Amino acid sequence: MRIMNRKQKVALWVGLANLALILLFPPFDSFPFTDPGALIFSGFQFAFGSESNEVINRDVLFLEIVVVLVNVGIAWLLLRDAKHILVTRHRLNYQNAILLMVAANLTVILLFPPFEYFYALTNAVLPTFQGFYFIFSAGPMLAIVTPILYIEVMFVLFNGAVLWLLFRDKKEKELTPQEAIALMRELSREQSRS
Repeated sequence: MRIMNRKQKVALWVGLANLALILLFPPFDSFPFTDPGALIFSGFQFAFGSESNEVINRDVLFLEIVVVLVNVGIAWLLLRDAKHILVTRHRLNYQNAILLMVAANLTVILLFPPFEYFYALTNAVLPTFQGFYFIFSAGPMLAIVTPILYIEVMFVLFNGAVLWLLFRDKKEKELTPQEAIALMRELSREQSRS
């Protein structure tokens, strides 16, 4: 029995390439000169080329890694061999559609994270936020609100898992040998009558 097919291997290699790219160009925060106690999101840079006033934003990096791993897991499930899929006629069943929606939601959440202005940063558990901005065009005065980003990701993962379990296809009951023999006799009797 094969552990993975060719498509799953491709998904795994693409996931590894994404992880390498994420680790080579992690998200950085910088200490502003006006307030050295606050961190401002300064974008994605080469890991070994940071300035002295910049540190890697470990929270956002962790979320990126989790989203890539979840998406690789979703791809792994979607690219199973047809004989392992419960509904072979329709490749896109409810469970596969839910997996695709979870992957799309996680991607959108990371592309448009919640931001707040760095001067409004507080130590509250759930800070206020300015809005959702495209990650690559957010200004230097904005900081990512990681607690809200964590809540969004956990909410999507939890709901996706619950929906995936609720919409699983029910396996047909397998017949015992005695039931199979009785069914074959019944079918042969009906066939001989017609």
